[in-house]
Amino acid sequence: MTIHLAGDSTVAPTDNGATSGRPDLPLLGWGDELAAFTEEPVSNRAFGGATTRSFREQGDWKQITDELRPGDTVVFGFGHNDQKEPETLAADGGYRERLTAFISEVRSAEARPVLTTSVERRMFTPEGALRHSHGPYPAEVRRLGRELDVPVIDLNAFTLWLYTWLGERESAALFVHGAAAERGIEVSADLAKDNTHYTTAGARAAARFVAEALHALDGRGADAAPAGLEMLRK
Repeated sequence: MTIHLAGDSTVAPTDNGATSGRPDLPLLGWGDELAAFTEEPVSNRAFGGATTRSFREQGDWKQITDELRPGDTVVFGFGHNDQKEPETLAADGGYRERLTAFISEVRSAEARPVLTTSVERRMFTPEGALRHSHGPYPAEVRRLGRELDVPVIDLNAFTLWLYTWLGERESAALFVHGAAAERGIEVSADLAKDNTHYTTAGARAAARFVAEALHALDGRGADAAPAGLEMLRK
């Protein structure tokens, strides 16, 4: 069974350092790291700038459906760019409609759809609080999951927690500019303010969360005896 990934740059394969000019500081989405945490093969079709509309129009969705087999899983990770086109891709409009169509097609192929909410942008206020930057889009994914009985991996909630738990300074290391600063490396002005796209540390953290969520959906560990049971009986 294969895990297929459909999404934007926050899911997409690594640029191998092309953006930073340093192979040791790549820009990559969590999808590039997912295979490290799961036994199933991963096919990542996500690409930078993708919306739920362009993913189909550019033919990337057809590449997934051509390869889709019964029992496969398709994980969707859109929203970052859809919110830039509110006239046609409103959360409760075109965005929802296109996700619904994807879900229907996956189920028709006897495969499993899984939705994710967008990873949060690391945007701290001067007071040190973390801003919500995706408006109604994460909530719409959660709502759609409930209504269509589709599993939702809440990366938005996870990354909000992660950045807050690490704090403003430590969470910077999840991104190229923070990892570069730790090593005394200068990056471009664009990368210096990029708090959306991960380097390896950030991608691995999000990928591990997705992998554990998929394992939970598959019932991993459900047949194991509860750890510490003997101690509880004493």
